[in-house]
Amino acid sequence: MNIKIMVAVHKPYWMPTDSVYLPIHVGKEGKADIGFQGDNTGDNISSKNSHYCELTAMYWAWKNLEADFVGLVHYRRYFTRKEARSVEKKKAQIISGKEWEKILSQTPIVVAKKRKYYIESNKSHYLHAHQAAGLEELERIIHEQYPEYVSAMEKVMNRTWAHMFNMFVMDKKHYDAYCEWMFAILAEIEKNVDISNYSTYESRIYGFVSELMLDIWLEKNQLDYSEQNVSFMEKQNWLKKGGKFLARKIGLFRA
Repeated sequence: MNIKIMVAVHKPYWMPTDSVYLPIHVGKEGKADIGFQGDNTGDNISSKNSHYCELTAMYWAWKNLEADFVGLVHYRRYFTRKEARSVEKKKAQIISGKEWEKILSQTPIVVAKKRKYYIESNKSHYLHAHQAAGLEELERIIHEQYPEYVSAMEKVMNRTWAHMFNMFVMDKKHYDAYCEWMFAILAEIEKNVDISNYSTYESRIYGFVSELMLDIWLEKNQLDYSEQNVSFMEKQNWLKKGGKFLARKIGLFRA
């Protein structure tokens, strides 16, 4: 079983040594080499990384990577067996290639453990955190060009939980199908939304919108999947995170 799980990274950083993990230098076009595979070889959109975030790695794999299963994690977020307190203990919990073989023999798609918002829907959470245009354009495109996805989209938008971070592992057949659908829609959004006055943060619009697209695609196609714990590999300032969440909720923070 040939499994390749990309680790999206933009600077020198610790990497797991298991060969199942493939560090991808995202946004490498025009940047100094940091010793990892770049997303700027073959057919690529590396130059769009500031707006597409980790999706430039996804695009590169879609067009250039041969594997039975393809996945994506982040240099600071990994799928783990269980949560641990210290960073070193979290590293020890990262799922190995052998474990992935067992997991993927039972289910073709693995996603992040659902993130629960409780007091707001996916749609209201997005609108409190980001500029509305990207989501509005996604809804318009699906209504006009992919009407078979409307019911799934509405269901996902009204949920109070989602599989976030653009993290997954799936078989290549499903991966290719998902990428074809997702990147076609994002290209339409890119044509129709003017982001010239967006802040650096908000200009990551396509990365933000795509986080909701995975669940829409899974829901519409009624695909079986399993969830896996996700660990953040650095210490988090929960007071700061909580403050930003509350500020977004009352419309005071957009950055």
